[in-house]
Amino acid sequence: MPSKTLMTKTGPRAKKPASPPRTKMPATTELLLEIGTEELPYQFVAPALRALQEGAETLLNDARLTYGAIRTMGTPRRLVLLVEGLARQQASAVKEAMGPSKAVAFDQSGQPTRAAIGFAAGQGVPVEALQVRQTPKGDYLFAVKQEKGQAVTAVLMQALPQLLSKLSFPKAMHWNQTGVRFARPVRWLVALCGGKILPIQFATIKAGNLSQGHRVLGAKVTSAKGFAVKSIAHYLKEIERHSVIVDQDRRRAMIQDQLASLAKSARGHVHQDDELLEQAVYMVEHPHTILGSFKPHYLALPKEILMTSMKEHQGYFSLVDAKGALLPNFLAVTNMKLANMQLIREGNERVLAARLADAKFFFDEDRKTSLADRVAKQLAVTFHQKLGSLHQKTQRVVAMAAHLAGQLGDEQLIHDCRRAAELSKADLLTGIVGEFPTLQGIMGGEYAQHDGEPAAVSAAIREQYLPRAMEGESPESLAGKVLSLADRLDSIAGFFRVGLVPSGSEDPFALRRHATAIVRILIESRLRLNLAQAVRAAQEGLAQQNVMAAPLPSKGGAPDVIGFIFERVRFYGKSAHQLRDDVMEAVLKSADRQSIDLTDLFDKMQSLEQITARAEFDPLIVGFKRAHRLTDKEQWDRKPVESGLFREAAEAALHETVQSSHTAYAAAMRSGEYGQALDVLVRMKGPIDDFFNAVMVNADDPAVRGNRLSLLKTVDDLFMSFADFSQIMVQGT
Repeated sequence: MPSKTLMTKTGPRAKKPASPPRTKMPATTELLLEIGTEELPYQFVAPALRALQEGAETLLNDARLTYGAIRTMGTPRRLVLLVEGLARQQASAVKEAMGPSKAVAFDQSGQPTRAAIGFAAGQGVPVEALQVRQTPKGDYLFAVKQEKGQAVTAVLMQALPQLLSKLSFPKAMHWNQTGVRFARPVRWLVALCGGKILPIQFATIKAGNLSQGHRVLGAKVTSAKGFAVKSIAHYLKEIERHSVIVDQDRRRAMIQDQLASLAKSARGHVHQDDELLEQAVYMVEHPHTILGSFKPHYLALPKEILMTSMKEHQGYFSLVDAKGALLPNFLAVTNMKLANMQLIREGNERVLAARLADAKFFFDEDRKTSLADRVAKQLAVTFHQKLGSLHQKTQRVVAMAAHLAGQLGDEQLIHDCRRAAELSKADLLTGIVGEFPTLQGIMGGEYAQHDGEPAAVSAAIREQYLPRAMEGESPESLAGKVLSLADRLDSIAGFFRVGLVPSGSEDPFALRRHATAIVRILIESRLRLNLAQAVRAAQEGLAQQNVMAAPLPSKGGAPDVIGFIFERVRFYGKSAHQLRDDVMEAVLKSADRQSIDLTDLFDKMQSLEQITARAEFDPLIVGFKRAHRLTDKEQWDRKPVESGLFREAAEAALHETVQSSHTAYAAAMRSGEYGQALDVLVRMKGPIDDFFNAVMVNADDPAVRGNRLSLLKTVDDLFMSFADFSQIMVQGT
């Protein structure tokens, strides 16, 4: 039968292709929140923005509100939260609660008991709506409630004040009768959802749609009441028109461009200082950088004094030439732009001139007294009330440095380290370090050189506080490494002895940083030092000075210095070398606590990490763990293996493999070729597998059973002599 064709006035009408079903996109809106404050300390802004973003993400997720993107921006006068693609409605939720068992909930006639009635009332549902469900424990009652999603505005009205109240700062203040604490007084709030005001309230400030521009530059276009905001896009446009660059990333780029341009005009380069750059970013709302100068005769001062004076007192950037020499110029990032910027430049130059004059005075006066003459004055300075004077601290460091130098070098190294330790803390009594504490050590090295001390001594004093951070520069000289280790080991042992041990996030004496520095120096410099012996020497030095030990805690025993340092080994291995946790644990757990060489242990970790990638490694560990469990369960003491008691060929093959492997393994271990030693162990996989496939360890004959356990004990001992392989996690287990 011929098909029918639909006709139109103009001819045949083609069939339209089927349209795909339309997907209804969820309705979305946006959220703008601005917290306007008095000028915040620059150090507070970036952490507050991170906390604001994390808090907002948690808030929205907990409130079942989907969103597209969350951004935070901020200046010294405002913290801003921007949320785009925000759902207009909460997602609905089904909540279930398990109640009493069916046997308890209903009587013999099937009527609900007081237990069922009380459960239903507590859940806000009728008794007849309760459901009986089967569980592994039996039949139990469940209350099922359908919770319909609220409008986003209703949710935010409740949640945003809580978000603001949870923001915390290193230092906070009360400024009105509400008792609310914040870093600085809050002066205005903007809260808009989809362009409509959310009239939330925080510290008596009611949110509206009025923001404020730059305190000075924005005065020409901003009324006393502020300017109105309609949306995120409108806010970003208007805030810049009112002379505020609210995006910190954009301010950073502007500052970097301005610094580079002005440095080029002065035929120099900006001294790289990321910390100072961050300070500049969060101290201004609209950056304008100026180039200033100071009198060239100040260049006779040590470079560090000039740069520190410019940075710490004024927040200025230093300029250097192609060879790294300091230029008599500085760069200052200001929050102002005048028609005549010369006024600002001259004002900054006058202030800096006074600072440099003070620094020169301190430097000249300090050099009139040698470091050696300052040592006796340390008796009057308290290092810590429980650890004695600075002089006592110095005496302990001298003894510690001599001990470490004795392990690592010759008599000349011992002599240099002792002298450097004697003078190491003397610069703390100088005027320049009193003015600029960050120059401690640096100025000690400078003054030691001025006093005619040997180059090795002055270098060690200069380097004693290195590394200052996880990624910081380490000491270059061996004497500097020894002095840094001695000082840090004494501090850790001392504070542990008096019971001032880091706990959780509390570490007031930076002992974790000290321990990480010890780990870095030893491992990265490949110093072969018996760390356990060094810790004992530090503890003996404290005992000789009669430093009173804190009472032992009721649980856990005395604080473990070596265990504390091992924790930092784990931190360093994971963060700097991406080592597996179980690999590090296997090596550290097998370490001899009486003789610890961190360099050797780390070599083992790296070799073991490499071999874990081999396909046969996981099956090998499965076989080893089976042997280990059997001997460990039996608490089997190693006994000679008797070949006459073998009943299977696989027993003899494994025994022969262990004996033949031992020689090659021992030679590789003695030479520190840990990769080769592990290769020997990996080659044992086949005989171990064959043994377990062919042999029943728990034989009826006690002599045969004992002989098989002894054979497995030889395997276990061989593996455990490298590391505790029972700590290794096998994929899928």
